Amino acid sequence: MTEETTLQHVAVECSERETADRFFTTILGLPQLKSITLSEELSTSIFHIKKRIDMITYDNGKTRFEVFLTPTKKPSSFAHICIEVPDKNEFIDRCRQHGLKPFFIEKDGKQLLFVRDFSENLYEIK
Repeated sequence: MTEETTLQHVAVECSERETADRFFTTILGLPQLKSITLSEELSTSIFHIKKRIDMITYDNGKTRFEVFLTPTKKPSSFAHICIEVPDKNEFIDRCRQHGLKPFFIEKDGKQLLFVRDFSENLYEIK
């Protein structure tokens, strides 16, 4: 097989538009590309969730997130997204300035960096 698989976007749920903007634009530096409302019919067809839902797309030309706004609290899971930032220290400072608490986990003598966004989505930071 000669074709490469590429990741086009990642979809996450966030509880509020304002905190989504703070995390994706202010902290990660991803501009908002568009904001739409997914129709009940499309939401039902794709996700088997029978309701209209607002969705924001953040994209910098290399990384794209589709953020579905829903106040529903998610149960804990192993799901997480690994992203690479240009400067970990600046990223940590921005997180802390906005009330997020990045944390380190030691694994095999290495320090792994993680942070949860305002809706408890987990990100591993490289």
